[in-house]
Amino acid sequence: MKLLNVAGFFALVPTLLSALEPITTSLAFCGAAVMWQLFSPASWLKCRFLECCNMKDTLDIPALQMALEQKVFGQHLATQVVLKALSAHSRDKQPRKPLVMSFHGWTGTGKTFVSKIIAQNLYQRHEARRRFVHQYDAVLHFPHAEHTKQYKEQLQKWIRGNVSVCPRSLFIFSEMDQMPHGLIDSIMPYLSHREPINGVYYGKAIFLFLNNAGGDKITEVALDHWRRQKGREEIPLMDLQSMLSAEIFNNRNSGFWKSKLIQKNLVDYFIPFLPLEYKHVKECVQEELRYQGHQEDEDLIIKIALAMSDYPSEDRIYSSKGCKTVASKVNLVT
Repeated sequence: MKLLNVAGFFALVPTLLSALEPITTSLAFCGAAVMWQLFSPASWLKCRFLECCNMKDTLDIPALQMALEQKVFGQHLATQVVLKALSAHSRDKQPRKPLVMSFHGWTGTGKTFVSKIIAQNLYQRHEARRRFVHQYDAVLHFPHAEHTKQYKEQLQKWIRGNVSVCPRSLFIFSEMDQMPHGLIDSIMPYLSHREPINGVYYGKAIFLFLNNAGGDKITEVALDHWRRQKGREEIPLMDLQSMLSAEIFNNRNSGFWKSKLIQKNLVDYFIPFLPLEYKHVKECVQEELRYQGHQEDEDLIIKIALAMSDYPSEDRIYSSKGCKTVASKVNLVT
């Protein structure tokens, strides 16, 4: 109906303009051009001042790299994989399948934070993020295992509807370790290598799964390297990814237990988030002090970071809560 109204408007333009003065005519033409841009679904003007789906794949890779390097602490493996994966997917004009990444690690290690950086880079405007970035919390949205069948239907409908509106939709599933068994398999058709389904193409979509499952195994590997006096930079990514794939597939509390998504290799990247050491927590405290507008007090920074470094109890190498409670601790002492 909108298109018919616009067509009718432009059909009347010549008749209306014949009765107008030159200046008025110029203004009318400008107004008509603006109207056309605003009605066009992916016009540069609409995308500049309103909200619009990221149809032209304007993912700013240098800006994304800078944000990951400057704001994410102690996660060299995760940031490297995320950057390479998004770069490759954005360069492909017609990806064979959606990009699917699964983030694993202890709470407070940066999984949610990195997903926010991705969302902000993909859609800079808040209104666009509100429309085209879709977040699902397993505890909030899927709390009852007995309603799994209903959840499956809802989830399929949500994904199908959102991708039909915006092919470059971003879906973020948090608390995957709380996901009812079998629910995530309901989206398998949309993650497969295939042509459009009922006219909807899913290849440009991005799926992120945030999961605490696997965090203990990642920490075991990191601690073993530390005890052998090896740096965390020497931890082999491929070994961790293979271990994570097997771990969450056989873990009843991972959201991916015996999942067809893993059986059919539909998860492109299993990304480990390493436990944070004392030096990384210090960086988090420094950043939080800056964010709250406080001066950097080195004694205070050391005090908070030392108090949060609590695992294992005999060595106190890592923070079992990562940087999750840094803000509240800074609030208490400033």
